[in-house]
Amino acid sequence: MATVVPVLNELFEEAYERAGLEMRTGYDIKSARRSLNIMTLEWQNRGLNLFTIEAGTIPLVAGTATYTMPADTIDLIEHQLRTGTGVSQLDAYIDRMSVSTYSQQGNKNTAGRPSQIYVQRNATDVQVTLWPVPDGTQTYTLAYYRLKGIDSVASDSGINAASTSVPPRFVPALVAGLAYYIAMKKPELANRVVPLKQEYEAQFLLAANEDQDRATLQVVPFRGAI
Repeated sequence: MATVVPVLNELFEEAYERAGLEMRTGYDIKSARRSLNIMTLEWQNRGLNLFTIEAGTIPLVAGTATYTMPADTIDLIEHQLRTGTGVSQLDAYIDRMSVSTYSQQGNKNTAGRPSQIYVQRNATDVQVTLWPVPDGTQTYTLAYYRLKGIDSVASDSGINAASTSVPPRFVPALVAGLAYYIAMKKPELANRVVPLKQEYEAQFLLAANEDQDRATLQVVPFRGAI
């Protein structure tokens, strides 16, 4: 079965029509693009979606505790300390520390086999700090699964660009949400805002419920101190 990948102008036109409008000017396109980018940022606050999870590795350097994650990283959801290669490769789980736990470590420069990780989510990047600091006795690699951001639509993207950052199963939620965002900016559409919001939430819930791990056991990442 062919995969449907709508182009942006079709999505924008559909959203405007659902809001009871017609997309007529270049500013309408610019306004829709801006709303779309803001909405995808909102999606990142709604929790995990499988299409935003990506695996990766970072080679650890002896004596270096802190590493910067890829630029579009939102958070880490899994992390292991990897030693060896090939058939001798071994992954060991490392605990995630809160900021208070890390701050109370008496000697932050202790060298050894890392057993804990502190994730610092800054305004412009995400950094991870390992403790103990990796020593030189073995070759260590940090293996992780990260939650990454959804690519925005650049201002110079043509209106015929494909919406490849979002999988087809999320397109109905994207269109419904964009219609809601557009209606919120038009005072004359105040009576449409509530029903459009309800449709948006319903479509996003359908997509989010489908976009789940099918494993029998689901583990939710711990994100705070006890």
